[in-house]
Amino acid sequence: MFGDFEIRDANRSDLKTIVDIYNTTIASRMVTADLEPITEENRVQWFNDHSPAFRPLWVVEDQGSICAWVSFQSFYGRPAYHATAEISIYIHPDFRGRKLGKYLIQKAIDACPSLNIKTLLGFIFGHNEPSIKLFTNFGFEKWAHLPNVAELDGVERDLLILGKRIH
Repeated sequence: MFGDFEIRDANRSDLKTIVDIYNTTIASRMVTADLEPITEENRVQWFNDHSPAFRPLWVVEDQGSICAWVSFQSFYGRPAYHATAEISIYIHPDFRGRKLGKYLIQKAIDACPSLNIKTLLGFIFGHNEPSIKLFTNFGFEKWAHLPNVAELDGVERDLLILGKRIH
């Protein structure tokens, strides 16, 4: 628990709120490569790919209402990468700027040994300076730079892959 925030594994009934929070980030063109809002139906398989013991999907609640979520996703979908996961953090606009992102990255790092994760990755647009700063403050380093791989409203954008070995 951090302040009034509590983290728990997501339930299927949380998916609508998870999608709603995700959709708040699309218009900024800073966080996701989706260009239009997604639907709950779009994310059912993604939701089902998570499991509390292997690739959790956490929701963060403030007084019983979901205000953020954290996803661990398998990297590249091949067995040899089983100890590598991508982390995604999405925070409702009303809760940004409260150091919740810092808390959630630390919680994710702390959970890695019990999830058998040795390498944690973040896929971040090169122009998303707040997220880059957040991750680098936790020891993530730039492991890859993919120039101009995304096009957002006619503007080509870089994708960075930030990585951290978990000891």
